[in-house]
Amino acid sequence: MNTTSDFRPQEVVVTSEQVAKTENSDLGEEAGAVSLVCNESCGTAGRFRVGTCRWAEIIPGALVWTTLIAALVLSHIAPIAVMYFIILFDLYWVLRVCYFVVLLAVAWRRYRRDIAVDWLALASARPGFDDIYHLIVLPTYKEDIEILKPTFQSLVESNYLTSKRFIVFLAGEERDRERFERNAEAIKREFGDKFFRLVFTVHPKDIPHDLPGKSSNTHFVAHRAKELIDELGIAYDKVIVSSFDVDTCAHPQYFACVTDKYLTEPDPTRCSYQPAVLYNNNVWDASPAVRVAVFGTTFWLMSELVRPERMFTFSSHSMSFQALVDVGFWERDIVTEDSRIFLQCFLHYDGNYRVVPIHVPVSMDMVMADTHFRSLINLYKQQRRWAWGVEHLPYMIQRFAEKPLISWRKKAFRLFNQIEGMYSWATAPLLIFLLGYLPLWLAPESARVEVFYQNTPHILEALMRIAMVGVFVSTIVGFALLPRRPAHRGPGQVLIMVLQWLLVPVTFVVFGSIPAIDAQTRLMIGRYMGYNVTEKKRRTNGVVGGAVTKSIF
Repeated sequence: MNTTSDFRPQEVVVTSEQVAKTENSDLGEEAGAVSLVCNESCGTAGRFRVGTCRWAEIIPGALVWTTLIAALVLSHIAPIAVMYFIILFDLYWVLRVCYFVVLLAVAWRRYRRDIAVDWLALASARPGFDDIYHLIVLPTYKEDIEILKPTFQSLVESNYLTSKRFIVFLAGEERDRERFERNAEAIKREFGDKFFRLVFTVHPKDIPHDLPGKSSNTHFVAHRAKELIDELGIAYDKVIVSSFDVDTCAHPQYFACVTDKYLTEPDPTRCSYQPAVLYNNNVWDASPAVRVAVFGTTFWLMSELVRPERMFTFSSHSMSFQALVDVGFWERDIVTEDSRIFLQCFLHYDGNYRVVPIHVPVSMDMVMADTHFRSLINLYKQQRRWAWGVEHLPYMIQRFAEKPLISWRKKAFRLFNQIEGMYSWATAPLLIFLLGYLPLWLAPESARVEVFYQNTPHILEALMRIAMVGVFVSTIVGFALLPRRPAHRGPGQVLIMVLQWLLVPVTFVVFGSIPAIDAQTRLMIGRYMGYNVTEKKRRTNGVVGGAVTKSIF
């Protein structure tokens, strides 16, 4: 264990043999498995294996491809019937857009309200405040120092007792050891005395059952964190752990807000705490198509905060270290560990686990590479990785069957939301913007003379105009969320910020439907995805160092 007082790069490595020895000692007599400590909710070797429930893996892709093929075939053989369906489908989505606008307006109001609150004053008056510690886990791989420094600077700028209550782990990979050692030394020099503990770890490569990526790194770090917490004698339920992407900059009020929510929850260890997620770090420098796609993610997450009964955890979030220990830590051989951890807890506690919305935000980077084309390629890969959350469906089906104490209503609700969400993600933009017009193009001459056929384009156009209210509201909220325009961006960039919303139809299809279909098809045919690290770039005269949170929020 290396803290700020004893860190030297050559001392950071923990070998695979040491890991195996440590983990097997926790595992007991489990048939020689090389695994971290696990319990019945995770199963032998600690997790659900892909490919063990093949029929369930086929369901999402089969639904999507059945819909797409049916749209093509029926548009040719029964165009009038398809037109009726498309009009009803578009009407349904217009109603959903109107509902979304209401949710987004409520979320925006709560966002503005909560960022203005002095959460530290509230939290510090609660019983038990002095006992709470924050464990912040920051896994990194191939990120340069200009990505890491703003993250640490935002922690320092937090309205909290950072030097007394923050335990920060910067977790590197042996596969990128040289860069990590340089970064760790730079972070130690600048921030070594800013936190209660600053710990650097290197995740060994080639550990059996590890999927190289964030999940296995955070799993490894969690065990190292447990050792430190045990050494310090801190109770697990007094530690709030925040698993952050390494580019995450937290709002100054975030940790105080989470602490206040934690101290006022009747059962705080049975909750995860999900913040609003912004992508403001490099928003002024990102490509317009990237901004539109990622703003869509932000707005969807903000609307979900108003409906916490539907929520999973996503990306950067917080939870009790007690719950993390109870479930055997993050699974280490999946891509979407950020949302899987919610399901692990939901199952372990027999459905008595939920997500508490935090309207105080964190901010991360939008996809940005050296060229616009490369940025778009990386955006597609990022969206596909997010869509790979479809891997949860077979896990849920199999694990729910093993949990009779969870009510069937909770199971059905979660399964329906998972299936409907993934299905709509893959099919709705295509049906609305492209396939919905197929019967107009493919209809025979006998159908073209019908009044309904001739009126259909006007009906669809009217529905699209009504749906534009969603784009209009999104534009307003998007502008309200923007940080101050940096000096290197001229006033003309504001006009681009407005015009970019014309890309919504193309963006929703190319960076919405298609990567979702890609992910679900891969699961259907058994071509399982590995972890793809999103390339992160920032301009040197952008948000780097200084008063980071003032330039982002």
